[in-house]
Amino acid sequence: MPSRKKPRPTGEARRKQRDPRALSLVQTRRQHAREIAEDYAEAIAELIADRGEARVVDLAARLGVTHVTVHRTVARLQKAGFVSSRPYRAIDLTRRGRALATTSRSRHETVLQFLLSLGIPEHVANTDAEGIEHHVSPETLAAFASALKKSGL
Repeated sequence: MPSRKKPRPTGEARRKQRDPRALSLVQTRRQHAREIAEDYAEAIAELIADRGEARVVDLAARLGVTHVTVHRTVARLQKAGFVSSRPYRAIDLTRRGRALATTSRSRHETVLQFLLSLGIPEHVANTDAEGIEHHVSPETLAAFASALKKSGL
């Protein structure tokens, strides 16, 4: 009698069998991808507002990355529905991309203003806000906004 191979689990069953550390790392990679999408959407929106268009070279300079990195990331963002782009043309935000940029900018401003209200120097607050904005929970962000409102800022 031939031996039967045990079928490999798929989908949800496979995810349940993963090492718990792997699940954590998968979640971290997804969060990192979201951070990158937010940073790019924000930068594209700022470039469009400042210069009327967002070009690869300008985005690379704004984000401190190479043009190759921008091309690859823009391709991923296009697949995700955040941007539209054609070769040798400016990069545009889709409706979904504009919403992401607006939300990200708002979170950044709330975190920045809260840090400044604590007396943190502006250059430090700007740097810290860049990281915090991606990880702050809605509850904490609401508390920041409430504290700012109460203080009249």
